Formats: sequence, C-alpha cells, structure tokens
Amino acid sequence: MGIDIIAFIIGILLGIFLYWRESNGNGAYRFLNKMMNSKELQMSPDNPKGFIFKQTFLPRLIFVIFLVLILALIVEFLTPLAVFSSYNGISAFASFATGTLIGTYLANFVIKTTEVVEEKSDSIGELVEGAVEKGKEFIEDLKNKDNKVVEEAKKEISKEPEPKAEEKSARDRLKDKGLM
Repeated sequence: MGIDIIAFIIGILLGIFLYWRESNGNGAYRFLNKMMNSKELQMSPDNPKGFIFKQTFLPRLIFVIFLVLILALIVEFLTPLAVFSSYNGISAFASFATGTLIGTYLANFVIKTTEVVEEKSDSIGELVEGAVEKGKEFIEDLKNKDNKVVEEAKKEISKEPEPKAEEKSARDRLKDKGLM
C-alpha cells in the first residue's frame, strides 16, 4: 500500500509538470502534427493545443497511459524492479497513471484560477470597496432608523392621553333610534 501512495503522489507531480511544460510551449506536439498531417490538416501556428494541454479527456488519457507504459517498460528492462510480473508492480503502475491524469487536471485548475485572478484583480478591488461603502451606508441607515424609532416611542410615551369626546351610551343611542 505504501508504494502505491508514493507512486500516486509522484504521478500527480509528473502530471503537474507535464501540463505546465506544455502550457508554455507545444513544440513536440507541433512537430508530430507536422510529420503526420498534410499541409491542409496541420494545426494553425497560433493553436496552443498539445498532448495534454487543451485536450479532451480521452486523448489526454491515452497519452498519459502510453507515456506511463513506456516509463514502466524502461523501468522493467533497465532495473531489477519487476513492474508487470507482480501485483505490487501493476498496482503501482495504475496508481502512477491515475496520479498523472489527476495532476494534469489539478494543474489546469491552478493555471485557470491564476488567469482569472490576474484578469479580475482590479475589478475585485473595486467590488470590495463598493461593498464596504454600501455596508457603511446600511449601518448608518440602521442607526438613524433606530434613533427615529426611539424618538417616536418617547413622543408617544410622553404624550398625555387625549380626553375622548363624550359618547352617548348604548341606552341613549337606542332611545334616539326609537327602539326603546
């Protein structure tokens, strides 16, 4: 279990590195695209797409599995470690591939978030300042409203009850109507 966790973490770091490296330049992908496709099918010069960068899930998954498979074959034949002949080796291979794929998406998230923060940094400051000003105005309105309510309550308490105009009793009203 320990080797799987180590392979997973190393895979995440490799995925982050690969994504960051391709976001800065896609020379290998451009070279392969130029070798494999005719002039009409080649990618445009301003297209930033790479093996991992700006790819959908399936091509990215295929590239990561292919890359990890090549790395595992190199480890299998150049070192005494048996990657494909034991359960631990296959499990570490799967953990490494999964970590690499997750690392690419993690790097994508970090790069996109950084771009958005840089883009919106000025407007975020203005939004915060506007919110603070509105909050101050709201608090002042509450204070003033509370003062007005207290003033009105004091006036009502201090007022003496007004004497009511003498009303006729029920008996007198009935007599006026001729019912009694």
